[in-house]
Amino acid sequence: MTSPLEPQTATKPAPRFASIGSPYFGIMLAIMAVVLILSNIGASKGVAFGPIITDGGFFLFPLAYILGDVMSEIYGFKVARKAIITSFALSAFASLCYWIIIALPGFTDDYGTAKQAAIEGALGPVPQIVLASLLAFLAGQTINSLILVKMKARSGEKTLWARLMGSSGVGEFVDTLIFCSIAASVIGITDFAGFVNYVLVGFVYKVAVQYVLVPVTSLVIGWIKKREPSYWA
Repeated sequence: MTSPLEPQTATKPAPRFASIGSPYFGIMLAIMAVVLILSNIGASKGVAFGPIITDGGFFLFPLAYILGDVMSEIYGFKVARKAIITSFALSAFASLCYWIIIALPGFTDDYGTAKQAAIEGALGPVPQIVLASLLAFLAGQTINSLILVKMKARSGEKTLWARLMGSSGVGEFVDTLIFCSIAASVIGITDFAGFVNYVLVGFVYKVAVQYVLVPVTSLVIGWIKKREPSYWA
């Protein structure tokens, strides 16, 4: 029995998370996997807006991180990690399928030869892009999710905006640096200045998109929390 003169230490309640019994998690997982696969295909094309260098997947990939934020906030790190690993595996499987499709014997007429060359040109670089994307996605998303959940353990339901912005900044930097280091040569970036441009543009763009969409992400998170039966149970 404690004395009334002894200081009382308040214990923080454990952060609230939902179980994955409802359909929302499955929908978000499917979208994340599709976005990652499409980003890998798009990233095989170098894109230049004047002096700004990026790749064809630039408009898709931030969505995967937004979905990662939503899942981490609502379902917790362990569930988000399952989504990351599942998306990782499905993207690797897609890359294997591309390799098999390219290796299959095609028609030898002019149309068949042209089609084979087009497929090789479009999907041929993808395995190295996928390697870059998978390693970057695995590292960046894991760090992003872990930081968000750790911050939630301290603040509870408050300051969601700070969790979304803080975790995204670190996760996107790790992701962009790993991806660009492996993928730059595939899309034709061979000099150091171009590489630095590629890294900085990718990082600033991805973080800017996520920061601009923080209000929308917050609304989506609030909407799902209200409809997840186990979140407030």
